[in-house]
Amino acid sequence: MTEKLKIVGALGEDALLLPALVNDALTANDRAKYYFSLLQTARVRADNLERPFSTLREERIASSVDQPQLDQVVAAARRSPEGPYLIPHSEQIVHQLLAAVREMIAPLAAVADGEQAGGFGERLALLSAAAIADDDMMEAECIDGMTRADRHRCDSLHLLVIDLHKELNVLQAALATESVDGAMTYGLADDDRQLVAAFMQGVRRTAPLKFDHPGLGTTAARSGGVVVIQNDIGTTDAHVVVIRVNNLTVTTLYSDVHLQRLNFFASLFSRWRVRWDDILSRRDGAMDDGLYHLSVARHEAGDRDGLLDFLSFLGSRLVFLIDWNKARKRLRSLLGKADAADLLKWAADEDVGHMGFLKCGGDELIYRGLALAARGDYRPGLFLHDVLPRNLARQFMQFVFRAASLGLREGKQILLIEDEVVVELSRFFRGAEERLLDMAAEHAALTWEVAAGLRDCLLRARLSDWKRRFRHNAERAKAWESQADELVQAARLAMRRSEPAAFLAQLIEAADEVVDCLEDAAFRLTTLPAESNGDLCRQLETLARLVLAAAQEYVKVVATARSGRDASSREDMQDLLAGVHRIIALEHQCDDAERAAEAALLARAGDFRELYVLAETGKNLEQAADELMCVALKFRDHALSEVSAH
Repeated sequence: MTEKLKIVGALGEDALLLPALVNDALTANDRAKYYFSLLQTARVRADNLERPFSTLREERIASSVDQPQLDQVVAAARRSPEGPYLIPHSEQIVHQLLAAVREMIAPLAAVADGEQAGGFGERLALLSAAAIADDDMMEAECIDGMTRADRHRCDSLHLLVIDLHKELNVLQAALATESVDGAMTYGLADDDRQLVAAFMQGVRRTAPLKFDHPGLGTTAARSGGVVVIQNDIGTTDAHVVVIRVNNLTVTTLYSDVHLQRLNFFASLFSRWRVRWDDILSRRDGAMDDGLYHLSVARHEAGDRDGLLDFLSFLGSRLVFLIDWNKARKRLRSLLGKADAADLLKWAADEDVGHMGFLKCGGDELIYRGLALAARGDYRPGLFLHDVLPRNLARQFMQFVFRAASLGLREGKQILLIEDEVVVELSRFFRGAEERLLDMAAEHAALTWEVAAGLRDCLLRARLSDWKRRFRHNAERAKAWESQADELVQAARLAMRRSEPAAFLAQLIEAADEVVDCLEDAAFRLTTLPAESNGDLCRQLETLARLVLAAAQEYVKVVATARSGRDASSREDMQDLLAGVHRIIALEHQCDDAERAAEAALLARAGDFRELYVLAETGKNLEQAADELMCVALKFRDHALSEVSAH
């Protein structure tokens, strides 16, 4: 019906008006969809008076409906006790809606055979009979019957408009008399061509990122005094972008079945002054999940050059909408929802795109790489940042996106790109045991920090500001303890995904008891009575120095384990065992120092509160030494078992 031959056959006096009829019909399509939205929104408002609502003013302006009084319809809508809805101007709305549909049928009737237009006219005649608004009162069944878009149920005006719009788009493309940088156009003025060319410059710049995927076909025309550009993003009915350029104002109407993709699209314009109206959701059984979403964006350019720059940028962003939801789903199994969305945003901002990643296998590409690089440490069902630190997982996926996109554009084979991914992943990926040794080293360093803070506080106990110093040290110790707890949580997660990591995870968890004891001691010192002069604190100085020395030896033990993981170095093993035995010896000295401190406190303390606080602090320090010795012995046993295994 819309092939070039049939249009040529329709040429004649009436057919010369066909382009203008199509322009008017597409404008009528926008009006019809606005009227549907207005009736649906008014009904929702009447059923939920307590909820916020949109007046649809921006949608009215974008649809070229010059009737400001309609902006009050939603606010004034009410439901009568008898059931019908009171919707101001509803008789006028229904009348204009039917007129818009007839205007959409007109260009199809002008085509040579007119057969399908007759079918549309018959549908309209049947549906018009049920479109009743009596004294601005409408039944719920009438509103549903007009606005419903579920093809599994009966026909509706909304379905008729959807079908007409499809036919008009095909007809518009067939009527195009001129190509402007790849856009099929007609009826453009000289200045209009520059606008379309700027938009197409952006489309062409990033179009290679879709590879062989269909889409991005563009049509443009002058309609209703404005330049209208429509881009065919994909095959989904509701995935449409229509751009209207009026002087220096660009109005973009974007609809999508995926709300997340709509929000993603809006986020791409953060550096431009673009105002996005509230997102409106519409029920439509013919769409995915039965719902689609619509938003209107408006940009006011400062001058002609700024207008052209914005149009070019707008055109360049459309390619990143193709298969976006497919990429998001593939990435969720690797990174989680938030990190997946951030990665897709990065890929768009960097003009890398996600289609190369999908063409190379998507998440399967990563799983194959992990199977080779992780050497058994990776278990399916876990996120990539479970086997890599989150920042490294993000950097690695950025590399994958770049390698896939650039590699395919350079003509590389997918197998070669996969090999590059494995090599790069091997650089990022380290065995779980090695990463846990890094965690153990960081945890040991935190243990030393807390022990050093305690020693320093006790040495300064006789200063006039001892109270402030003790309080500041307790706050730092609490912060360090929180960091240590985070390492324990990360170690527990690693223990669940890798058997070799189990020992080190348990070791870090055991070492956390040392930090807890030392943090308790730091807090306890803040409870000393204000009248204390600090002299009695000297009795704990020796004990604190011994605990700090043991913590220092533990740091050395972990560092030795990190440098000699393969258990093949006799010198490393000797250093490790020597460090363990020094910790054992220091623990014995701590026992003696704690008893000596307790005896001195009993002999010299004049205030029971001071005696209690310092005695309990001594016990905390001695317990920390005990726990540290237990950790060191576990380290020794594990190291010896590793040697035996080799």
